[in-house]
Amino acid sequence: MHTLVIGYGSPIRGDDALGPLLADLVAGAVAEGTWPAGTQVQSRHILTAELVEDLQRAERVVFIDAAADGTPGEVCTRRLEPDPSAPSTMAHFHGPRELLAWCEGLYGSAPQAWLVTVSGAAWDYGHFDLSPAARAALHPALAALRTLCTSSDAAGGIAAS
Repeated sequence: MHTLVIGYGSPIRGDDALGPLLADLVAGAVAEGTWPAGTQVQSRHILTAELVEDLQRAERVVFIDAAADGTPGEVCTRRLEPDPSAPSTMAHFHGPRELLAWCEGLYGSAPQAWLVTVSGAAWDYGHFDLSPAARAALHPALAALRTLCTSSDAAGGIAAS
């Protein structure tokens, strides 16, 4: 199964770097051959409309982001569905469900989609280090990502949390 992993967030805003950092760790494992075959990875600062073309080629997409809510270090996984009612500013940033809706509208279908978030604690500008809680969540987040990328039926393979 072709899985697209997209980690996004700002690498200069403390824990907001979790998405790109986790994507980079997955990309390293893919390059080493220690990650499930068929996984493509993108590390992004923001989600842009150009991603819709990549989404339509994937069977599954897993978005990774930091979350400002929740207990710092908490890893959550939830299934995403396209949301055609998501407000669109046609600006440079879009939400995952909006991109899925564009994919469905433009190409007639959208991939199975998941969002993995890690709740952060530190969001300062110019702060390149993760908080201790976010750093401790890296391994559990990678385990959740591996499960999503490994399962032939992720919907049955992982519980939303």
